[in-house]
Amino acid sequence: MKPATSPRHFLQGLLVTLFWLGVWQAVSMLVAKPVLFASPLDTIRALWVMLPTSAYWSAVLGSLGRIALGFFLALALGLLLGVAAFRFSLLRTLISPLLTMMKTVPVASFIILVLVWFGSSSLAVIVALLIVFPQIYFATLSGLESTDQELLELARVYRVPRRRVAWRLYRPALWPYLTGSCASALGMSWKAGIAAEVIGNPAHSIGEQMYLSKIYMATAELFAWTLTVILLSTVFERTVLWLLRRVGK
Repeated sequence: MKPATSPRHFLQGLLVTLFWLGVWQAVSMLVAKPVLFASPLDTIRALWVMLPTSAYWSAVLGSLGRIALGFFLALALGLLLGVAAFRFSLLRTLISPLLTMMKTVPVASFIILVLVWFGSSSLAVIVALLIVFPQIYFATLSGLESTDQELLELARVYRVPRRRVAWRLYRPALWPYLTGSCASALGMSWKAGIAAEVIGNPAHSIGEQMYLSKIYMATAELFAWTLTVILLSTVFERTVLWLLRRVGK
């Protein structure tokens, strides 16, 4: 970003944030019932009270650990199987029905089945994995298939080592697809993971705290937990994408 445009972008972001805070405040004033719709000030106040507590950080770290583990497992598995399916067409044919099922089955069905089979402790990990894995797998296949065939033919003619071909030709073709897929998969992993926690109620999780806030009609706390999820998801997404871009250079 050019230095001359940086203040302008910052100002635009600030104005957009203030606009939506104003909309939020206007809706809360229109409803005029904090138990139904908390205001921004009520939400910030609730978050401020929660921040120093061990229960807050225990829930944050618990959910972050589960969802991050599920995402990175899906990333590794999607890359490995995507590369293997690109190399062996029989494998691609064999796992195609499984991938179709994973793409079409509702998230709620996954959550209930995993809860029955494995319990609540690993629910968010497995659900995040199941949601993210198909996106990484198909992105890997598409990226590898987009590699310049003429360059690959030249590499074969000059007998370039396979490792160098993989790093110099396949990797640059794959990485834009992978980072684009991760950009959407990261958000989906948090949505699915938190939804799984709300249903499964594992100990030390944001989903558990959201469920308790709903039970006790603590709407400001529910909004504060939602704000926490948004912030965590944003930081996690930007960190992972930054790492991927660094590796892809």
